[in-house]
Amino acid sequence: MKHPVAVAVLMFGLAVATLGNAGPAAAHAARISTDPAENASLTTAPPKVSATFNEEMQPEFAAMTVIGPDGNMWSTGEPEVNGAVISVGVRPLGPAGTYTVNYRATSADGHVVSGSWPFQLTKAGTGASAPPAAAPAPAADASRNSEDVDASPVWPIYVGAVLIVGAGAFWAARRRR
Repeated sequence: MKHPVAVAVLMFGLAVATLGNAGPAAAHAARISTDPAENASLTTAPPKVSATFNEEMQPEFAAMTVIGPDGNMWSTGEPEVNGAVISVGVRPLGPAGTYTVNYRATSADGHVVSGSWPFQLTKAGTGASAPPAAAPAPAADASRNSEDVDASPVWPIYVGAVLIVGAGAFWAARRRR
């Protein structure tokens, strides 16, 4: 082969073109509804809270808590995962104010999603809370649905792959001389 550098450049260009057209991986689970609805005003406590996602969720490692305006936990029992719905029981609520539902779960594709949403109790209840407990960290904005997705850039992997392919092509072309 007379032009090993040309072959290496061609291989490099093909690898860059191929990798450059690769779209980002999407389709992570997203919360599509909640019960009670986000920012709902309630006069009585719901017996449970739930979040519905656009795909099935894995039951392993699911977490859901309800934290009251007093900082105490008002959820009871373990979270239940039923297909695309995650729910947890709620004690009879106590003080009037904003309650925050926090969740963290693993989607069917293995990605962890977490977030929270608030609802208001407009009339104080007679319930007793559980002792304060560490809850999953709420999102920076309590009404925001967020995903814990690895935010590492992908481009270094592409560059490394292109360099390895290019170096291999160059080495193979030089060996054939």
